[in-house]
Amino acid sequence: MAKDLISKKTRNEFREYFVGTSLREIEMEFDAADVPFDGDYDPNLSGQRRSLVEQYYHAVDFSKWKDVRKILTVYENVLAELEARTEENKGSEWETQVKGYFNSLKKWIERDGYLYTNGRLLPVDKSAQIHEVTEVANRFDIPELQRQIERMRDSVEDDPDLAIGTAKELVETTCKTILTEREVEHEDDWEIMKLVKETRKSLGLVPDEVPDSAKGSEVIRRLLSNLGTIAQGLGELRNLYGTGHGRAGRRKGLSPRHARLAVGSAATLATFLLETHEQRHF
Repeated sequence: MAKDLISKKTRNEFREYFVGTSLREIEMEFDAADVPFDGDYDPNLSGQRRSLVEQYYHAVDFSKWKDVRKILTVYENVLAELEARTEENKGSEWETQVKGYFNSLKKWIERDGYLYTNGRLLPVDKSAQIHEVTEVANRFDIPELQRQIERMRDSVEDDPDLAIGTAKELVETTCKTILTEREVEHEDDWEIMKLVKETRKSLGLVPDEVPDSAKGSEVIRRLLSNLGTIAQGLGELRNLYGTGHGRAGRRKGLSPRHARLAVGSAATLATFLLETHEQRHF
């Protein structure tokens, strides 16, 4: 079962915040963020406000980024409103209470791996790519892909070398999965460049196959060529800094920002290849 991207505890904490608002305010916040609504669902909770929030929650798949980012928009608005009210009530008896609400909600959403900054809630890795590839990988039911995604998510800040090594493995697993499902012969010991090249070929993602008549053909060819560049970069970066080889004891690794670059690139490439494989019948 796919992991929820926002925990039940955090959802409940924000739900309890809405108990102190009106039904109209709840509807406006969730509808403005395009959150779906299940009016037939009976959450069996006390209070109309709690029930209304749960009817929105029930229509959301919290394991899917496309649904979760809508909920994050609602939570961003709540935190921004509390932040503004804290400033407005500075020096008054209400400041402590409003600030308490803000700090508590911020604490719970940040425990789920999001950072509240400049009025926005962002994944800790500051990109959505890892969530996008999670959604696509869920549809293929490949345990190894899921393990690699979790490993990248857990290590990008604390163990950049591991994240970089896993990013390369993610692309390799993606390519092998696609080639196997398309019954294309390949070897387990192929390097990442060869795997990506053969996968692109099997998916019809070769620059030379883009006709001159296609709108933006030159741009498309350039972008397709860059797929190989990403693979080459991941391979070289992993050989230099990632896990998988013995290293000199005094060698310094890269920082989390480098790991985020590698993870984001690998996740984007894997998502594109898997979605193309899924959409192009074979």
